[in-house]
Amino acid sequence: MGERFYLYDDTIQAAVRFVSFVGERQRFDLALIETDRFYGKSIVLDLQSNRFAILGRDDLEEPGYLERAYQLDEQDADDLRAFLDECLS
Repeated sequence: MGERFYLYDDTIQAAVRFVSFVGERQRFDLALIETDRFYGKSIVLDLQSNRFAILGRDDLEEPGYLERAYQLDEQDADDLRAFLDECLS
């Protein structure tokens, strides 16, 4: 193997919030990670489905974004959107 070329290798401080809530039809177990790395957006991990997205308030307004990112139907995505609308910057 040749010499490894790093694009970056940083250690940063992060605020992590673990939250679990029940929507109309399903339970959500999430980890929300805030850093200064993603221009004010947070990494939102769905711990049950092993899916994640880097989200900001603008992404919540994009039609179909949460449905695609987390493979949810419209009703479950609306539950997630309502929660994230309350806690994302």
